[in-house]
Amino acid sequence: MTAAHLTARRAGPLRGTVRAPGDKSISHRALILGALATGVTEIRGLLEGDDVKRTAAAMAAFGAGVERLGEGHWRVEGRGGFSEAADVIDCGNAGTGVRLIMGAAAGFDMAATFTGDASLRGRPMNRVLKPLGEMGATWICKAGGRLPLTLRGGALRHIAYTLPEPSAQVKSAVLLAGLHADGGAEVIEPEATRDHTERMLRGFGAEVEVRETGAGRHIVLPGGQALRGTNIHVPGDPSSAAFPLVAALVTPGSEVTVLGMLLNPLRIGLLETLGDMGADISVTNVRDEGGETVADVTARHSALEGVEVPPERAPSMIDEYPILAVAAAFASGKTVMRGIGEMRVKESDRIALMAAGLAACGIGVEEQPETLTVVGAKRGNHLVAGGAGVTTHGDHRIAMSHLILGLAAEEPVSVDEPGMIATSFPGFVGMMRGLGAEIAEDAAAAA
Repeated sequence: MTAAHLTARRAGPLRGTVRAPGDKSISHRALILGALATGVTEIRGLLEGDDVKRTAAAMAAFGAGVERLGEGHWRVEGRGGFSEAADVIDCGNAGTGVRLIMGAAAGFDMAATFTGDASLRGRPMNRVLKPLGEMGATWICKAGGRLPLTLRGGALRHIAYTLPEPSAQVKSAVLLAGLHADGGAEVIEPEATRDHTERMLRGFGAEVEVRETGAGRHIVLPGGQALRGTNIHVPGDPSSAAFPLVAALVTPGSEVTVLGMLLNPLRIGLLETLGDMGADISVTNVRDEGGETVADVTARHSALEGVEVPPERAPSMIDEYPILAVAAAFASGKTVMRGIGEMRVKESDRIALMAAGLAACGIGVEEQPETLTVVGAKRGNHLVAGGAGVTTHGDHRIAMSHLILGLAAEEPVSVDEPGMIATSFPGFVGMMRGLGAEIAEDAAAAA
């Protein structure tokens, strides 16, 4: 039976070496491109969270051969494209999965119906539907571009699309649709976002041109290209590695090393910000694996200082702001996070939920539409109070962030709906306990 709540409380220092689960963004893309390719793709290090498993099931529904060979080791036999699925594609809670899959499916003359859990059905799809519609796809959906949604693709035309806001999901959906569009596709992003799709397309044999222009980063995918199956090694997810690293920074006496963490230059905003805050972090054994830079990262308990995070850093760390807010709670002074409105349309309104959770734990916070300000509790020997039961609205990052807070707070912190953590980090509790954390399953929230 899944616990109704998880409660984290102060214990001894955290010490040890762990390996972060496979990067979720790369795992989704490896499965989708493997299914679009011709031939066999072998994937090692695949994240086996619920979100990625939904994408694997979707690729099988669209006609690819998908087989699990062992822990994190999967085989995808692509047929060179998608065939019409016999049933509705249920993407669960996977926002990245559904948006990328819709882009890929739009390239084929077929109808596909997508749905998801209550959280995903409440999240807007218009930002992806707009460029797909300009390419020639049509759809029927609920008001506001929300799931369930039936998409019909095929006979797509070339598009040159400027992203109205930074979004690797929208960029990737357009590029995946462009694989089967007459003349391919171009995307102009005024602010660079994670580039895993461009890198992986090249790994599957596609030609992708990326150049910097006065208007920003310009990505060109010529049409008429066929993908070939390949081998993919998925590095450790920096968004998941952030939790044990920040836990070490805020828990006295701690030192934790995460092995094989992805250091893609468009994904290291959190490390840069923690460095600005005075974090004792070292990066060693830097190497290339499958076209991506990876390294071993060690964090030690540190006296952190509040900072102002530049808004242009947001695309490189948009999923890490909840755990950054926890680090900020233990810092001296004020941390201001600007340009983070994208957080309001994730699995939940993450700005509102972090503000509410931190306030319940005795932290001074202020939220605005695009900004979250955290007033650090570190004044002399004063610590974060904690002692709250936090409502997560089923958001895995909200849950994990507050559990990390509870490990260093004066009083325990509980979160509800902890089963959702498995969407991105199925081994989170076991890994943290292995480092020395005290996280207990409860039938009810801590008093």
